[in-house]
Amino acid sequence: MSFLTLDLNLLRVFDAVMTEQNLTRAAGHLAMTQPAVSNAIKRLRESLGDELLIRTAYGVKPTPRAEALWPAVRSALASLEAAVAPGTFDVSKAHATFRLAMADATAAMWLPSLMRSIERDAPGINVRMMPLTTREPRPMLLRGDIDLAVGFFPGVAAQLSYETATPIRHERLYSGTYVCVMRRTHPLAQQELTLDNYCAANHLLVSFSGRAHGLVDEALAQIQRERRILLTVNQFFTAGRVVANSDLITVLPKHLIASTGMTDALIYKDLPFQLPAVHLDMLWHERDARSPAHKWLRGHLEGMNSVVQRTAPGTSPKNDTY
Repeated sequence: MSFLTLDLNLLRVFDAVMTEQNLTRAAGHLAMTQPAVSNAIKRLRESLGDELLIRTAYGVKPTPRAEALWPAVRSALASLEAAVAPGTFDVSKAHATFRLAMADATAAMWLPSLMRSIERDAPGINVRMMPLTTREPRPMLLRGDIDLAVGFFPGVAAQLSYETATPIRHERLYSGTYVCVMRRTHPLAQQELTLDNYCAANHLLVSFSGRAHGLVDEALAQIQRERRILLTVNQFFTAGRVVANSDLITVLPKHLIASTGMTDALIYKDLPFQLPAVHLDMLWHERDARSPAHKWLRGHLEGMNSVVQRTAPGTSPKNDTY
């Protein structure tokens, strides 16, 4: 193949198909017919001497050659786009509707600040909150059901950190710690929280799926211990209300306790065993990566760390209560 004879338009089609991982969605993005996209990919295959994309039940899967090629193509197209249409983005004149997925506690912590910014600076931007019922939001992003997901996605973030040919982008917003939360007048509130009395208590677990097994149970199993999960709920706000009015205890990210709305009735204690840090990650699709409005939204989210610092409880060793 000679680069001088290569139709560079084929690379634009290749980028769209890699982004969408689906020929039909790529055709819609490019304002082309699906047969025209298929034909363009066929011509690129012939030029490069590689299959590039293999059809699957859910779309297409890139070959190793396609995975190696895409980052360079994507970077080159982005540079050309910036050079041809540099433009400036005026958020006050922007019109967009964003569909976001996040847990109730994360939304409660972040949305007030976003709404103030929209009311003040971006009157043409609307937000629609979608239910987050999984730790795997990538299918929602791939289907275009949502524009952005924010939350704790441990398996997803670990996989994305070493994958290159994926249309899902991510950024870490915050890292925090887990603590044990109970009502202020709980029998364990005025004594040391040991492994024995922790395991002997009745527990509440925040579980999107309703499955009564989580990160804590995996950590306990490693030291041959277990706990009784009396209740699972799918909202942090509900967890706070129940724990504040019962003898159940729960484990929450410390920065999310304030979002339960029950801080006056709750205390937290350090856990008597080790848990990994809890991370707050932002995920979005490559199709939105260069959208000025989407960039504005992600930029606002990047300020999450300062929001968390303002709302998280104090960490003084002399006072582990609110």
